[in-house]
Amino acid sequence: MSSAMSAGRKEDGDRRRQRVVKAVNAAAQKGSRITVSGIARQAGVDRTFLYRHRDLLALVHAAELEPAERDPASGAPAVSRASLQTDLANAQARTVRLSARIQQLERRLSLELGEQAWRESGLGAPTDIEELQRTITRLEQRNVELTEALEESQADLAAAREANRELTRTLNQRGEQSEPGTRARSSNTR
Repeated sequence: MSSAMSAGRKEDGDRRRQRVVKAVNAAAQKGSRITVSGIARQAGVDRTFLYRHRDLLALVHAAELEPAERDPASGAPAVSRASLQTDLANAQARTVRLSARIQQLERRLSLELGEQAWRESGLGAPTDIEELQRTITRLEQRNVELTEALEESQADLAAAREANRELTRTLNQRGEQSEPGTRARSSNTR
């Protein structure tokens, strides 16, 4: 009798497997969401049956990720959960990029509007900035010229002082040569 019981269990297991495969195929054809719980419910089996039979569990997981050939209602390719998640991730990344670009453009617009308001208020920089630049250039050139003139005058002054020292030395030496006795007297009095 044990062989009859074994055969009965095997046939029951085969019927359950077939129901699971049919449930997966039916869900894939409908384009409905495929989950382990949903397939177990449709096939009339316990979820543990799917977890005990790894090949059936792999079939359910593969069906979750794969879209059906065509959506029966519209004839368009069906959408899988993975493709929807990928689309969502791409949309979120694009949103981040667009937000950064919007902030950049807002800052630029703010600066432009601020400068325009500043100019229109009369408080801003004079409109003839080129004239001011020319004046600055002229003053810088004048500064260089005056600096060169000062250096030249200082060099002339140093040369005049050196000539004065030389003349003074020469006069002192002549005076000492013409009065030889005075020097001797002055050295004795000390």
